[in-house]
Order: sequence, then C-alpha cells, then structure tokens
Amino acid sequence: MFPYPYVTPRRLATVTLAVAALAGLGVVPASATERDWRGPAVQISSVQYDSPGRDTRSNRSLNAEWVEVTNTTRRSVNLDGWTLSDEDGNTYTFNRFRLDGRATVRIHTGEGRDRGADLYQDRRTHVWDNRSDTATLRNDRGRLIDAISWNGRYDGRNDERRHGGDRGDGRRDRH
Repeated sequence: MFPYPYVTPRRLATVTLAVAALAGLGVVPASATERDWRGPAVQISSVQYDSPGRDTRSNRSLNAEWVEVTNTTRRSVNLDGWTLSDEDGNTYTFNRFRLDGRATVRIHTGEGRDRGADLYQDRRTHVWDNRSDTATLRNDRGRLIDAISWNGRYDGRNDERRHGGDRGDGRRDRH
C-alpha cells in the first residue's frame, strides 16, 4: 500500500514510462541545455573596436569597426527589436532580421546596404571607444543576453564577458 491514496501503481508506472521515453528521445529540461555551459544561444562573438589604421570619419574607416553576433544553435532566432549598444548609449536596433542557426552577422558602424551577413548602423562617427567600452546585446524585452568589455589592450587578458544571468567572470580574447 502506498502512503498516498492517489498514487496508484498504475499511475506510478505511467509516469515512469513517460520519463523513460523522454530520456530515450534525448529530451532534457531547459535548465540543462547547452546554454548552461557554453553561454547564451546568441552571443557577441567578436568585436573590432579599433579600425585598422588611423581613425577617420570616412565610411571605409567606420565600416572597419564592427561587432559580430553569432547564433550557436541549429534553430534560427528572430532578432527583431533586439539592441546592440555601447556605454555612451549609442544603440543599434535590429529591424526585421532573423539569424539562421550556426550563423554570424557583422554589424558595421558606417553606412551601407544591409545584405545577408552584413548589417549597417548608418552612423557618421565611430561608436566603439578604442580605450575601453562595453558592447551589450539585449533581446526585444530589454533582457541582457551578452556583453563584452575591453580596456584597449590587444592581448585579450583584460576583456570581460557577461551573459544574461551570470556575474561576468568569463574572459576571452576577442581579436
């Protein structure tokens, strides 16, 4: 006899079989997905905050400054309404853009025509500070998805990464 009258052997067997079937299909709870140990599904994968050569306001120099955003999953992600911003409040908003699975998009600072893996902020001045800044990616609800900070050194040792929900102790070279 079971301690609770509503737990019958038949119900227990049904639940056990259902759990076993889900486990056999490879279904795991959302909290145990690849995001837990690899970071967010969509993340800032690279930043070129210092245009090669002398910084000028030429479109060529502006477009040599960019941020790459990568979807690490197999499924496409709708980035409509997501934002990419710096510490000074300069914000780029994704407009009707879907990032395919395992794909990367490069967001250039200058002017250009959005095509495939290249999007343009259409700015006439540099956004990313060469000395120190933070690139922050937020979803359409304003939730932090990913952020990367730098202090202008090219060795990557002082770059800092923050994901939505963590404290920001990850470090990676972004160049």
